[in-house]
Amino acid sequence: MAQHVARHATGQTGWCDPVTDSALPASSTARPSVTWRSWAIALLGTAGFSLGPIFAQVAYAAGVNPNTMLFLRFTVTIALLLVTLLITGRDKLRMDRRGLLITLSSGLATGVSMLAYFWSLTRLATSIASMIFSVYPLVVLGLLALRGERFTWRHALRLALALGGVYLLIGPGGAVDALGVLLVVVSIFASSLQSVFIQWYLQEYDGITVTLYMVIGINIVVAGYWAWQGAALGVPDWRGWAAIIALAVVSTYLSRIFWFASIKGIGGSQTAMLVPLEVLLTVVWSFLFLGERLTWLQGLGGALILLSALLASQRLQRVRVRTRRTPPGPLSQPHPSISLRSAQDARSGEEETHRKDHE
Repeated sequence: MAQHVARHATGQTGWCDPVTDSALPASSTARPSVTWRSWAIALLGTAGFSLGPIFAQVAYAAGVNPNTMLFLRFTVTIALLLVTLLITGRDKLRMDRRGLLITLSSGLATGVSMLAYFWSLTRLATSIASMIFSVYPLVVLGLLALRGERFTWRHALRLALALGGVYLLIGPGGAVDALGVLLVVVSIFASSLQSVFIQWYLQEYDGITVTLYMVIGINIVVAGYWAWQGAALGVPDWRGWAAIIALAVVSTYLSRIFWFASIKGIGGSQTAMLVPLEVLLTVVWSFLFLGERLTWLQGLGGALILLSALLASQRLQRVRVRTRRTPPGPLSQPHPSISLRSAQDARSGEEETHRKDHE
C-alpha cells in the first residue's frame, strides 16, 4: 500500500508513503558513489514496500484474520523500533507534547487507512486494490490546495486520467466488489490526511522517532477495532507467523529504515519517483505469486492510473510547503542538514514552482 502507509508528502520538494520519515533534501554536491548507494537503498525499500500486500494475502490464506495480522505486525514493528532507538540513542525517544499529539493523531488516521486497505484485500485482487490506491498522490495535491497550492489544468488532466483508469479498472473491465473499492477509497483519504499532517507539522522532528510514535498510534486504532470485534487472536500456523514476521521486518521496519536513509542521500524529490514503481512491482508480484490476471481493459485502466500517479509525483516535487514551525528548543531543532539545505532548495524551488503554476 505505499505502504503508503504508505508514503506521504515530505520535505520542501518531495513526499513518501504513509508511516515513513520526514525528508531531507539531497545535496547537489553528493558524490556519485554515495548517490548510487542511496538509489540502491531506495530501490530495496521500494521492493520491500511492494511485497506487503503479497505477504498479507499469504497470511489470509493461512487463516489469519486481518485484525490479528495488523495487530501482530505493528506490535513486532514497535518492538524493533524501540530496540533500535535504545541502541542508537535513548534521547530520540523524547518528543515535545505538540509533536507527540500531532504524530499520534497522524498515526490514528493511518490506522484507519491500514484497516480499510487490508480488509479490502479480502474482497479485491491485490493488483486491483494497489492500482486504485495509486490515485493517492492526487488526493494529497487536493489537500495541499487548501494551503495555497494552485489547481491548474495539469491537475485536471491528472484527475481525468486517474478517474478514467479507475472506471476501466472496476467498470467495463470486469466485475469488482463495490465494498472493496469503497474500503480502498476510505484508505486513500485517511492516508492523505496523515501525509499532509506530516508535511505541515512534523518536518522538524527526527524521522525514526516520528515513525515510532506514529506506529503506536496505528496500533491503538488496530487494537481498538480488534477488541471491538471480540479480540479473537487465534494462533497462526507457521505460514501465518512467517507472513506476519515478513510484513513487520521486511515491509515495515527495514523498508522504512531504507527509505529514510535514501531520502537523506538523494532527497524526497527523487525518491517520490519510485512510488509508481512500487505499485507496478506489487502488480507483478501478484501475477507471479498469487496467480492474478487482468483483462486488457483493466490493464489499460491500470496504466492510466499509474501514468496519473507518475505525473502527480512529479508535481509533488515542486510543491511549496507552508509549514508551521515550533519554537526553537532542544527537542524541536531541525537537523542541521535540513536548515542548511532547505534555504537553498526553497529559493530554487520557489522560482521553479512559480513558473510551473502558470502552465
